[in-house]
Amino acid sequence: MPHTPRPCALTIAGSDSGGGAGIQADLKTFAAHGVHGLTVIAALTAQNTRGVRAVQVPPVEFLRAQIDACFDDFTIGAVKIGMLASAEVIAAVAAALAYWQPRFIVLDPVMVATSGARLLDADALAAMRERLLPLASVVTPNIPEAEAMLGHPIADATAADAALDELLALGAPAVLLKGGHLPGEGAMVDRFASGHERARFTHPRLDVQAHGTGCTLAAAIAANLCRGATLLKAAAAATDYVHGALRNSWRPGQSKLSVLDPFWQYRS
Repeated sequence: MPHTPRPCALTIAGSDSGGGAGIQADLKTFAAHGVHGLTVIAALTAQNTRGVRAVQVPPVEFLRAQIDACFDDFTIGAVKIGMLASAEVIAAVAAALAYWQPRFIVLDPVMVATSGARLLDADALAAMRERLLPLASVVTPNIPEAEAMLGHPIADATAADAALDELLALGAPAVLLKGGHLPGEGAMVDRFASGHERARFTHPRLDVQAHGTGCTLAAAIAANLCRGATLLKAAAAATDYVHGALRNSWRPGQSKLSVLDPFWQYRS
């Protein structure tokens, strides 16, 4: 059979044993976009839809070995970065990516859990701002994560618009600020900004308590970049994709937490 090249995307993130977020969500999203998925596991979690029970972080030497193995063999179109557990891990990832210099890096700054609990200490947050943001092509924070990065609340739409410029000033060339956590009724608005483009992506607000939306969105952006889309078009397509996956989500576990359907476009 003739060899048909397929784009490759790499996810550097945590593994979710419940299958709804992290590495597992990223691989399913890559597959749904026709992209070959590569993985670097930055953390192992024992979790389900009811919560996280344990976390194990591999040694940074093994983390670097995974990254080098992927870049040494595959042509990687984009890298998606998810949960990184410590300043040491962030520094190791930043050093490896500075060495390999992938064309696109999508940074999902996983810092705040759905419950509102902080996942990164001050040293790790500083390392993310100083080491990873300058390498990223686009950063995709939700409102609590943007608040942590900027050090002040984002209370309304006006503050969210202003936060775009503040986030760009931190060093990332583009930002997709997710709007799901903003208070208020009506449609949900995700805000995109780069040095020369601004856009808003609007979708109906869904009454769903979901898991893995941020992972899926960042992975979809990376997949679209692999397939040749511009940053703006990749972000726009990814927000549409996540809305559809969320609209078709279901509850595989015994809690009220839903997981997205990454293959919703292929259902009859």
